[in-house]
Amino acid sequence: MAENYSKNVLIDASKIMTEALVQSGADVFIGYPITPSNLFYANAKQRFPEFLAGPDEISVLQWMSGFSAAGKLPVTATAFPGLALMTESLNMAYMMELPMVLVIVQRLGPSTGSATTGAQGDLKFLDGVISGGLPLPILSPSDFTDAWNLSNEAVRMAIKFRTPVIVLTSKEMVMTQKSFDISKLPELKKVDRTPKSFEPPYQPYKAGEDKVPTFYPLGNEEYRVRFNSSTHDNEGLIRKGTPESLGNTIRLKEKLESRIEEFTFYEHNKEEEAKHLIVSWGISADASRDALGHLRSKGEKVSLLIVKTLNPVPPQIYEIIDTYEKVTFAEENLSGLYKELLFGKRKDAKINAATKFGSMLAPSEIENVVNQ
Repeated sequence: MAENYSKNVLIDASKIMTEALVQSGADVFIGYPITPSNLFYANAKQRFPEFLAGPDEISVLQWMSGFSAAGKLPVTATAFPGLALMTESLNMAYMMELPMVLVIVQRLGPSTGSATTGAQGDLKFLDGVISGGLPLPILSPSDFTDAWNLSNEAVRMAIKFRTPVIVLTSKEMVMTQKSFDISKLPELKKVDRTPKSFEPPYQPYKAGEDKVPTFYPLGNEEYRVRFNSSTHDNEGLIRKGTPESLGNTIRLKEKLESRIEEFTFYEHNKEEEAKHLIVSWGISADASRDALGHLRSKGEKVSLLIVKTLNPVPPQIYEIIDTYEKVTFAEENLSGLYKELLFGKRKDAKINAATKFGSMLAPSEIENVVNQ
């Protein structure tokens, strides 16, 4: 996509993300159209090497698991109602350690809500979607450049950590066209899927120091492979009461949390001597950037933290927040879901939230909370 000259086009993040996923080596898109993720369905049909239209969202995740087990990197895109139907199969894929990418386009809820109104309401559901409190990797782009780069990172993470990865976006980002210079986006290379070395004999769930088992697909000519979504040992056999089997489940948490620095992404616009920090993510980041610029134009010392790795929570996020006396979370939901993910529902004089429900958060609304 990159050129040696400026190339401004009208484009939305659905096209940018689709192209990035394909260039990164994603093989197949499997989808069931649902607003506001429909454009991924249309774009993927044109760009992916293989495209399948699922009869429903449950089938989509089951088919993705089959493709992943066979050595492909599958992608889908959906909204909350589809995600809700995918939950059991997503847990299955997580336990089987199957690489895949799910793009979740948030819209106003609960239930079917308003399909054509954006929101940032799915974060806490995704934080707990894997039974047992195990972390599901969640990346969230704040602009078109992030949409490109984090789509590439999602493919890389899925393969590197043998896991489903969520790219959490919103209706406005993937459906609203803007003038954008696509020549600024770097060319992407396909992520290497060569099986990594291991200590013989091969066991499909035996992990080394990196806590990730070597992946071989079904049908390979070298090793016998088992995939198992129940509590299993290193061989992939159901032995639920053994330390080895329980250890394999615990490892699913450790492999992500112990290596979080390898996929920690954020943007910290730091103002020296600032005591107030605005924290935002996803679509609300643009309003936060505008609010920051206006506040600084009036001489106010304010910093901005835009979080792009939402789950697991990187320790650096807490470290940055702890250096400020007052923090305002800017989010497009009722209560400040990212704030609650970090600090719970307890009220704290240091922590405030500028929130909006049913429409996009305005920079002035963020400023009003900052100035309280």
